[in-house]
Amino acid sequence: MSSGWEVRFSNSRKLPYFYNAGTHTSMWELPEGVSEEQARALPGGHLLGEASQGNQPAQVRASHLLVKHRDSRRPSSWREANITRSKDEAIAQLRAFQDQLGAQPSVQAFAQLAEQFSDCSSARSGGDLGSFGRGQMQRPFEEAAFGLEVGQMSDIVDTDSGVHLVLRTA
Repeated sequence: MSSGWEVRFSNSRKLPYFYNAGTHTSMWELPEGVSEEQARALPGGHLLGEASQGNQPAQVRASHLLVKHRDSRRPSSWREANITRSKDEAIAQLRAFQDQLGAQPSVQAFAQLAEQFSDCSSARSGGDLGSFGRGQMQRPFEEAAFGLEVGQMSDIVDTDSGVHLVLRTA
């Protein structure tokens, strides 16, 4: 197969990506017209490892709204220097956001709430975390993000950082 594609590894993202030497094109997703089986046969295909299994994508893109509480790993944020709310209060705040957004919110509505209320610095970008692969986020967050369909919002996700709503965007 002389598609020109090869698999390389991003040291900054710690993930494999596809590179076409002929066109000098890089992409995270499987190139059009290249099957997973063909991708594994490309030069560097071993770098793909178990990145995609069945219907599980190698990466997802998600936004989140984080509400920290006093028992969070670092109970401070760009919004509050010293967070004193209880975990129950943080969960109640997220429940109110869930009610406001509905089951499948628009990215814009989610982003507006995240910009205003998220305790994560990603609030500046509407909660957008960009694309990420397995092993890059805390396990409960990763499982939630990879378990969602595009456009679907999670129930409340509890991590060491606090409690989150996760919206899968790609």
